[in-house]
Parts: sequence; structure tokens; C-alpha cells
Amino acid sequence: MIPEIAHLPMNPTLKGQAELIQHVIYSQNGQELTLILPWAPQDDRSKVPPVPLILFVQGSSWTTPNLGYEIPMLSHFAEEGIAVATVSHRSANDGYPFPAFLLDVKCAIRFLRAHAADYAIDPDRIVAFGTSSGGNTVCLLGLTGDEPALKTEEYADQSDAVCAVASCFAPTDLPALFAYLKDVPNMNAVMTAYFGQDSEAWDQVMRTWSPVYRVQQGKEYPPFLLLHGTGDPVVPCQQMDSLYTKLKEAKTDVAAYYVDGAEHEGNFWSPIVRKVIQEWIRSILKSVDSK
Repeated sequence: MIPEIAHLPMNPTLKGQAELIQHVIYSQNGQELTLILPWAPQDDRSKVPPVPLILFVQGSSWTTPNLGYEIPMLSHFAEEGIAVATVSHRSANDGYPFPAFLLDVKCAIRFLRAHAADYAIDPDRIVAFGTSSGGNTVCLLGLTGDEPALKTEEYADQSDAVCAVASCFAPTDLPALFAYLKDVPNMNAVMTAYFGQDSEAWDQVMRTWSPVYRVQQGKEYPPFLLLHGTGDPVVPCQQMDSLYTKLKEAKTDVAAYYVDGAEHEGNFWSPIVRKVIQEWIRSILKSVDSK
């Protein structure tokens, strides 16, 4: 060896490395997810101890999520030893009104629990994280864990409950949101796609799938983290205020942050915002570990 050439250590535990697994079909209806997993030697996941999982739902206005949109941010979790699954669901634009999106994402959770050993996932440590309509979805996941009426036949022996929820700029009160958006062009067509042909039933359907109307006094829920931009022109930050107040009244563990001046996606994201989310998720997982 040449003396003036510096030496660097190798990485026998593969710490900080991750692999991307795309187009994993999780349901008979063809829905898929993308996995970002802490790297296994020679792809042998039996050599990796079970790791916690973040189930991520990208905002899509309840249509088709772009599974690659937040891969750069989500990959940091896998580098830290946390698996990530970013999940698609059926689209309201394709004739699948509410709650098809929620039934699909719940199915994805049960699929991942059923295949936990295949991916070296710890089924007891699953955190739901979502943005916009995906934030609505993960809030509903946290508030409706294992509700029989929302469980489809696939992997029915598995739980769809999560141990925590992180939600960004989520619609939480759909009647209030759609009243705010009433002058948007083609809104009737959008609401028909979302809530069905019977316009007289829309208000009840909206309430049913609004997290603020799902919170019940005396019921135990997982911890929640809520973030919302104060300049959001699509989903006003009062939507976060309403859910935060309801969760507080129910004595749920909830933390919330305003992102000053931030709009919907785009300038909402910053290293500080990402750090807050990452540190909160790590703290939740640490508390689960200690139980």
C-alpha cells in the first residue's frame, strides 16, 4: 500500500444504504406500491432485523397518486433504517367514489403486514404519513383502525391500524372545504365523481369522510402530527385548526405547526419542515420501542 493514500472504513452493516422496489401489486384490483427498504446483503432480507415502516400517501385530489413525487425525501428514512411504502389507490376520476381510496390504502397496510417477513418489516411499528388528499386518508386511517365496515376480503386476518399519523395540509372538514371551493369551474362534476350521483346525499357523504366528524370523545387514537401552510389557497389552514381542536378535546396526543406563508406543496417544503416530521416520527417509533 502507498503510504500517502488515505484510508476509509468499509461498511460491514450496510448502514445508510437502501433499495427501491417498484410496481409491487398489493390488491386484486391492480393497485400497487413502491417500497424503499434498508438494503439487504445480496437481497437476502432474512439478514436484516425487522424495521419500522412509514406508509406514505401522496396527495392527488383523490385521483391517482404519483408514487415517485416524494421519493427524494422518503429515501432519507430508509437510509436511517426505516422502511417506506408509498401507496397508490383507485381514482375517483375512474368511477371509484369515496371511500374506494381508503379501502385500498387499508388493504395495502394489511398486505404489508401479511408480507412483513418478506420485506423485514416490523408489523407493530407502522406510521401513516400523507399530504393533501393523502393527509385526509392517513387521518382517516388513524381514526378508523380495524373498523369492520372498512375492511375488504383481502388479507382480512391482518390489522389495518397504525401507531401514528403525520398529516400535511389535509382536507379535514369536507363540507367546509367544498363550500369554500364552490366557485371552482366544473365543481359539480368533481363532487359527483367523489360523492356519487345523488347530490342530496353529498353532505352526509362528505361528513362521513371528514376526519373532524370522525373524532369521538372517550375513544383512544394514535398520536397525530399536523402541519399546514398559512397561505394555502387550496385547502385553508383552518382545516388543520378544526382537526387539532377536535383531537385536543378528545385528549389525543397531537402536535401541530403552521408553515408561515406556505402554499399547497411547493414552497411548503423546506429542510426545517422535513426535519420536524422526521424527528417526530423517530420520537414516536422510539416510544413504541420502549413499550
